[in-house]
Amino acid sequence: MRSGNPVLQGKTFQGPFAVGERMTMNGTVAKTGLLLLLAVVTGGWTWHRFGAAAAAGDLAAALAAVTPFLWGGLIAGFVLALATSFMPRWAGITAPLYAIAEGFALGGLSAVMELRYPGIVLQAVMLTVGVLAVMLLLYRSGAIKVTDRFRMGVVAATGAIALLYLVDIGLRAFTSIRLPFIHESGALGIGFSLLVVGLAALNLVLDFDLIDRGTQQGAPKYMEWYGAFALMVTLVWLYLELLRLLSKARR
Repeated sequence: MRSGNPVLQGKTFQGPFAVGERMTMNGTVAKTGLLLLLAVVTGGWTWHRFGAAAAAGDLAAALAAVTPFLWGGLIAGFVLALATSFMPRWAGITAPLYAIAEGFALGGLSAVMELRYPGIVLQAVMLTVGVLAVMLLLYRSGAIKVTDRFRMGVVAATGAIALLYLVDIGLRAFTSIRLPFIHESGALGIGFSLLVVGLAALNLVLDFDLIDRGTQQGAPKYMEWYGAFALMVTLVWLYLELLRLLSKARR
């Protein structure tokens, strides 16, 4: 029952469940759509705020207009993700708040990236949707079979990437050292980004499989919100990695 997604673990579905409505796939899909809609609405608002200031020709004012929402959304999203991970029963409240917070952050970041690389956001969104559709099709068709070995490999690789990013953040915060393959646009950097995008896509498969198991085991209704939240986390990661990959290709 393990998943590469750190907020969607096998223990989430273990233990006795209260009598009542059960988790369904349709319910999870509907709630995922709602979370995505909330993120798009708040992201659109931040995007418009940046664009209105940038249209006046004052880039500094445009950045100042969205920076509080960008960093506030990232910090609030991180806190809400932790809260939801430890308290899945709160997901009906914390998951929508997480989507709203991430929308503010992604809207500001996307607006800045779009100004620097015109057209990049539409490309990243289309690729994210395309990857989601392809991985769902491969999973449903049985082309990708989720075995214990497959799960362990994806989980280990995801943990390694997370550790690498933490090391990079620490080095950049306290030293002048940077890991070039993470940020630079050479062949090695683009290859690394392709690897991470592929890993994020594989995490989608693990999430589909784990949600399937939850519905089959009769998980409680609130787990629909938790499953939707977990998919949202993976999609946000995938979108950010695609933005990074496309920006490296542009450079």
